[in-house]
Amino acid sequence: MKVTVVGAGVVGTMHAWQAVRRGHQVVQIEREAEARGASLRNFGQIWVSGRAGGEELRAALRARELWEEIGARIPALGFRANGSLTPVRGPLELAVAEAAVARADAADRGYKLLGPGEARALNPALRGDFTAALHCERDAAVEPRTAQLALRAELSKSPDYTFLPGREVREVTGPGTVRDDHGDVHRADAVVLCTGAWLGGLVRELAGPDLPVRRVRLQMMQTDPLGEPLPTSVADADSFRYYPAYASPALDELNARQPQPETAAAHRMQLLMVQRADGGLTIGDTHEYEHPFAFDTVEEPYEHLTGVVESLLGRPLPRIRRRWAGVYAQCTEPGRVVHRRQVSEGVWLVTGPGGRGMTCAPAIAETTANELGW
Repeated sequence: MKVTVVGAGVVGTMHAWQAVRRGHQVVQIEREAEARGASLRNFGQIWVSGRAGGEELRAALRARELWEEIGARIPALGFRANGSLTPVRGPLELAVAEAAVARADAADRGYKLLGPGEARALNPALRGDFTAALHCERDAAVEPRTAQLALRAELSKSPDYTFLPGREVREVTGPGTVRDDHGDVHRADAVVLCTGAWLGGLVRELAGPDLPVRRVRLQMMQTDPLGEPLPTSVADADSFRYYPAYASPALDELNARQPQPETAAAHRMQLLMVQRADGGLTIGDTHEYEHPFAFDTVEEPYEHLTGVVESLLGRPLPRIRRRWAGVYAQCTEPGRVVHRRQVSEGVWLVTGPGGRGMTCAPAIAETTANELGW
């Protein structure tokens, strides 16, 4: 079988990986010299802890297995089963963590509520004051800026894989056939469009104007090396407000009695923090849903995040090395991990994993491969 994958972000590259591993010939086309979208501008988290129960959690857990398998084969992915800690302060935040630990699927997520001493035994860098911490053993991480490069380097060892950068697919010219902006025509048994937040042009022509996917903008930053290990990923209790796993009467009480600070609420913020391979910290993030998006980054969210991180670490942050904004595509269909559908004969669109993209990409691609009979 011949497969054309359009897009070289993590979702597209995982589709290429699945196809090559199953013995098919793959051409992967990317409009940039390298993917530069949300697949690189994220935390690199394999984030099981906050996923909605049911299909989303199953996808995240399966993806976690696949990431570990691929990471064992490709050390350059930087896979590490580091888990996460979410420190909480006061009775309202603690009640939300207790409700999470009481979930029927808590064991699947590896949830455990730890006291401050137990949490610091796992992550001694957390020297600030907190009441308790929610531990999620199943969370993990990879290196987002290099993961696709490492995957593609491994794919390139196969004679069945071809990567064509700097080409934009402009037209579907027949069943399983696309034309790029170089005028070259690519014929295959299946074309998978993994175009990320690029939802205009050909995608709009094929999928129509009512595609149930929205674009979301975020801001993040990265520091110089911390100078000590941060053994787990770290979130704050504001993450409870944004991840569906934490929905409960206790969360309703938290929202009613202890709303977010003004800046955090205005930018729909939570803290997520992961240490990179070079020792720096990736820190975020914000959520912006209304178009048109701003073209600049603003300082208030960074100032807020700095204060939250320093209160948990009990020390000043290292110098901020990078700040950036990114945009990802998020499926708006309730209960769906991704928007996947056939848009032309032999052509499928796979888009909208939202903030689940890095976590769930291996499972999303596996599902596509199974459904298409690869």
